[in-house]
Amino acid sequence: MNIATHPGVVTDVKKGRVSVQIESVSACASCQAHSQCGFAESKNKTVEVPDAHWQQYSVGQNVTVRIDQSRGLLAVWIAYLLPALILIAAAVGLSLTGLPEWAVILSVFAFLGIYILVLYLSRKKIESRFTLTIEELKIES
Repeated sequence: MNIATHPGVVTDVKKGRVSVQIESVSACASCQAHSQCGFAESKNKTVEVPDAHWQQYSVGQNVTVRIDQSRGLLAVWIAYLLPALILIAAAVGLSLTGLPEWAVILSVFAFLGIYILVLYLSRKKIESRFTLTIEELKIES
């Protein structure tokens, strides 16, 4: 199992959750999913990591965030590829029915809206599949 790691800094600590600002680093280039990963797009992103030991972290502390790379690819599938496939299939399928273009466009947006609603309603189940973990960053001297 390949694990992607990202160094970061704790920005907020709440009961059961730790917010970490991820710093984009050159190590992203070695990750197989770096071209699709949201971490590689910009310099800083903040992620919330559920952690039972949240009390041991404090704002400003250096940590490492870890995620299984296959989960990163699943996220790309859910966020980008599946909606694109829905958009294309709906547009082509509805165009073949002879509907006017405006009706096809509105219908495609309706399909995407339904997809987003399904994602929203199943967010807890989806979130449980993406397990982020953190640990204190060991700085070598």
